[in-house]
Amino acid sequence: MLALARESRGMTQTGVADAMTEASDGTAVVSQGYVSRAESGRLTVGEDRLMLYATALGYPPELLCADPQVSGVGIGLIHHRKRAALSAPALRRIHAQLALVRLQVSGMAGAAAVREGAHRFPKVVLDDFTTAKDAARQVRREWGMPAGPVADVIASVEEAGGWVVMRDLGSDLLDAVSQWDGHQMPLVLVNDRAPGDRCRFSVAHELGHLVMHTEPGTAGEQEKQADAFASEFLMPAADIRQAFAGGVGLGRLAELKRVWRVSMSALLRRAVDLNVLSDWQYRTVAVEMSALGYRTAEPIVIAPERPRQVDALVDVLLSERGLDLGQAAACARLLPEDFERLYLAGDRSLSHAASKVRP
Repeated sequence: MLALARESRGMTQTGVADAMTEASDGTAVVSQGYVSRAESGRLTVGEDRLMLYATALGYPPELLCADPQVSGVGIGLIHHRKRAALSAPALRRIHAQLALVRLQVSGMAGAAAVREGAHRFPKVVLDDFTTAKDAARQVRREWGMPAGPVADVIASVEEAGGWVVMRDLGSDLLDAVSQWDGHQMPLVLVNDRAPGDRCRFSVAHELGHLVMHTEPGTAGEQEKQADAFASEFLMPAADIRQAFAGGVGLGRLAELKRVWRVSMSALLRRAVDLNVLSDWQYRTVAVEMSALGYRTAEPIVIAPERPRQVDALVDVLLSERGLDLGQAAACARLLPEDFERLYLAGDRSLSHAASKVRP
């Protein structure tokens, strides 16, 4: 857990050692080698050093003593939709944040008596007869979703029993990351920097990973499958094909973006997938979009969707269970100031749950 906590803060072992030395007010000199041995379990961290660790990392000692395996942290495949430019240290930091969010939400759910494990996420095995598009249709069917655009992707995932949490992931190069061990509730961590249309596609992409990919596989192939799932989930072929009948110019793409609430780029790719556009026509429109700067900033802002179940969980702890800030933070194994920043900041009201939390 020591390494996980350090990586979640984006700190090096040397940085932690220096911070521990500073926290000791000159009574101890901590080396990088000590931090390395402590993280690998080659030495026992005494109480005094544990408190220095807690101060340096900004976590309560109870978190640093937790067993990752017993807590369900780091168990199960981690999936992410990222750009190649994202550095390995940045990715490790995000993976560590995902693991700790799992621990935080599970701790709050336990304190609120919310039973984890009740969900409606199917496991779809892809083979010669079942494709990613088939998986998307199955999920829509089993979740009772009507034809046409998905009203709220995040709400759909939450209503099916998944946790969705939004955080600033410190980079624009990754929109979402997910994890599920098959037992606890599926978890999707979403970058709150992503625009609304891209966020919807990224959450649908992660949903595809969760239902289709239970074992490691070829990364490129699994990413293509998750993209195909997201396209069919958000823009079912049977529903959107007719929308392309009048042509697929920039004006039409802008109109469809308002309706389907996905990016113009995603709509353009969908038109090619459905053989509405030729490759030459696709390249022509893509070049035009690039010349107008649409590759980095499209017109028409889609309002971002927001998770509600975790907010409702916090309301149960504070309003129904009567916990104070410190007690609620302890459930999540966070310091009170971090709990307040992560789970109480913004315009949410403590006296009114955003939605009814799952029993």
